[in-house]
Formats: sequence, C-alpha cells, structure tokens
Amino acid sequence: MRYSLHTLVALSVASLSVLAQTPPTLTKQQQTVLSGLETQTSHYGTLARQIWDWAEVGYQETKSSALLQDELRKQGFAITPGVAEIPTAFVATYGSGKPVIGILAEYDALPGINQDAVPERKPIEGKRAGHACGHHLFGTGSVAAAVAVKQWMQQTGQKGTIRLYGTPAEEGGSGKVYMVRAGLFNDVDAVLHWHPADRNSADPSTSLANITAKFRFRGVSAHASAAPDRGRSALDAVESMNYMVNMMREHIPSDTRVHYVITRGGEAPNVVPDYAEVYYYCRHKNRNTLKQVWARIMKAAEGAALGTETKMEVEIIGGVFDLLPVESLARVMYQNLSKVGGVTYSPEETQFAEKLSESFGAAFGSIRKPGEAATVAPFAGISNDPLSGGSTDVGDVSWAVPTVGMSAATWVPGTAAHSWQAVAAGATGIGTKGMMVAAKTLALTAMELYQNPALLQKARQEWLEARGGTDFNYEALLGNRKPALDYRK
Repeated sequence: MRYSLHTLVALSVASLSVLAQTPPTLTKQQQTVLSGLETQTSHYGTLARQIWDWAEVGYQETKSSALLQDELRKQGFAITPGVAEIPTAFVATYGSGKPVIGILAEYDALPGINQDAVPERKPIEGKRAGHACGHHLFGTGSVAAAVAVKQWMQQTGQKGTIRLYGTPAEEGGSGKVYMVRAGLFNDVDAVLHWHPADRNSADPSTSLANITAKFRFRGVSAHASAAPDRGRSALDAVESMNYMVNMMREHIPSDTRVHYVITRGGEAPNVVPDYAEVYYYCRHKNRNTLKQVWARIMKAAEGAALGTETKMEVEIIGGVFDLLPVESLARVMYQNLSKVGGVTYSPEETQFAEKLSESFGAAFGSIRKPGEAATVAPFAGISNDPLSGGSTDVGDVSWAVPTVGMSAATWVPGTAAHSWQAVAAGATGIGTKGMMVAAKTLALTAMELYQNPALLQKARQEWLEARGGTDFNYEALLGNRKPALDYRK
C-alpha cells in the first residue's frame, strides 16, 4: 500500500492521538484469551522462526505445512491434508454447526532474496529464498488465533465451527483460487485474515486483480557466427515481445501494472537459443480492464513468434480477483485491534530498528519512526482507502464469502514488503510481537462474530450488495487448469 508524504504524516499524528485516548474496556473472557496468547508468545515465535529458517517457496512448503498441521492436531483440530489437489494445502476444523468462521494461514517464501536477522545487509550464503513478505508469521499467527478461539469455545460451550485454512503459494501461485474453486468456503459465514506490514491497521482495503503467465518460445539453434542464417532465436522472440509490451504501456490505462523477468535466455552467446522463457504479471483494479490488457499482451507474444519464425506457447500460472471489502466487518476488526494495541519495542529492538531505518534513505527515514509501531492507524472507510499496489489470492476468497483483514507491524515502520529489511525484522522479537498483535485481534474478532450473529447477517447483506446480488457467477481468472505445482521449479 502506497502513501504520500502528507498522508504518512497525517497517519502518524492521528495514530498518536489514538494512543492518548482511554483504552477500550475488555471483558473477562477477552482478558483470558489475550492473557493465554501472551503466555504462548515464545512458543509461537519458535514455530515462526523455524518456518523462516526453512523458507520454502510456493507449493514446496512441505515442512512448513506439516509443522502447522502438527500444532493444530495436538490442539484437537481435525486435519484434512492435501485439499484442492495441492499437497501442502490443508483444512483444520474444530466444532460443528453454525456459524462457521474461517481463518487463513500462509507460509510460502519468496525466491531470489534472503537475509540474516541483522540490521545491515547480510545475505545467508547458499540460501535461495527468504520470508520477505512475512508469511512465516502469517501462518503461525493465524494458527495461534485459531487455537485460542478453540480453547475459548471449549471452555465456554460456545457453539459453532472454527476452521483454519492452510493456503500455499500466495506469491504468484494463486493457491487459494483452487481452494475456492473446490468449494472449500461454500459453508463459511466469514473469513478472517491478516498480513505482516510496517503498521497496524484494519481498513476495508482493496487490491489489484492479477494474471500471471510464462511465455515459452521455441526456435532453431545454430552456430551464431558460422551459420546465423540457419538459426531462429527464441531469445529474439522474448525480446521482441518485451519491446512491444513496453511500447504498449503508453496506450493502456495508466494505473495498469505490467512487469516481467526473463527466466530462460540461452546458454552461450555463440549458440542461437532454441528455447527462451519470460514470466509476466499484469495487474489492474478492474478485472474487465485487466482481461482487455492481457489480450493485447497475448497479441504481442503471437506477433513476436510470427516475426521471429518461432513457436510460442503460454501457460497461465495464476490469476486472482481484487479484494472485495466489507466495511462493517472492518469496523469490528478495527475495534478489536484498538483493544489489543500496537508493538512496544524493547531497548535492544529500538536499537535494531534505528539501525535498520538508516538503510531506508532520507526519503523514508525522515517521516517514519520506529515508535510508530506502537500506534494503531485511524480507521479509513472504503472511499478513503488508498488502493493497494499489490495483489493477493485472498481476493478470490472475498468474492466467495464475506472477508475481513488487517495488518500488524511485524516490520520496522518504513520497511517495504519484499525487501531484505522485511526478512531481517521478521526473524526478531519485532516480528514475533507484531504476529501476536494479529493473533490476538483475529481471536477477539472471531469471538465477537460468534457471540453476535447480527453482525454476520449485516456483513453478508453488505457483501451481497457489493458483489452485485445473487446473480454473481464466479469464474476463476486462471480458468480450469490444475494447480501449477511446479511454477517455482
């Protein structure tokens, strides 16, 4: 999510005013649940650090998924592994009947980035991935919340079902889309989720719809000097496609996002490459606009193949909807986040944060201060919420069931997602404390929804209206393909 300098300053001032207010009153049950989670901070921090160490990428999160499943199984949840034809996806259930509250858990890492848990740049030799988006905290924090809710239900006799969804490959693999397509959310009344961030907030935010694909070109190899006329370069096709797409940027809606990496480009300069591959992302807030732009990208690929006399094939890797916000649920989440509060750093953590902040540069270091992690950003309604620059497969879930999310300050304020700074903080007490803020907020929110069915009814009505009524027909942007289990290989 991107903010202007003016907005960031306003957020900081408003957040400090929130701190000055009288803390919301907690019921005895809420105090018990929060105290229970607090005593488990070290335990869940250890689980999260283990997943951080493994740093398994999308659909390869075998150990991370198993660890979370084992934790839930020990706590009395019934586990259904390998759902939606995904070996690392699972559903953990406790209780029965209505209401059914779901909590999402992610645990995949990002390839191509890693960092030690120190405040200066220090990659770990030999490590090819890292939790630069904090999903080790996401998955563990969600499990902590689900366990706390289960224990509360058990102690109080509260009726209903709590369900934890283990969702792999959020980073480009669209894992949740297959789970939605398989009908795993059909009976759910509300879904809760959260995400690591550099601030604590619970706005009804949205996101960008996204289509991703790998374009593969096949040509004819030949000696690049002795017989260049006999070669047909697959790399030329990739570069021609990229050139056409880059020229196209001038003639598409300015809020479209298109980015790519060449994943295969040949092996030696003196051999005309007979195979090349480029991996594309295209995003827009409007799914119909996205489809139109994507059709033009396809034409560029086809034209590149025609002009270079190569053959082209495309594999749609992922496709996700935009997030559909439900403001009434967001207000409930925000109220509970305000009860929990933000992250208070120890002297050592403050020193770490200040050192890390030096790497942001003057543009960010001068407007974001470590102490902001202790604040909760003021609530902003849907009309005032800045559009997120990212995409998430939570979007598809939000069109299948009323969904609400929040962010917790697991990173030093000013940290960008997908950065080495995010990896570093995510393995420290800063990350663990932020994770527990999220776990506590999710638990309190689930409890409130169980105890007040009218909130669920109101949210569903709002959601139905926002979705366009009962005539909405869900069709996944990735079509009918099976899960892209090898997309990171």
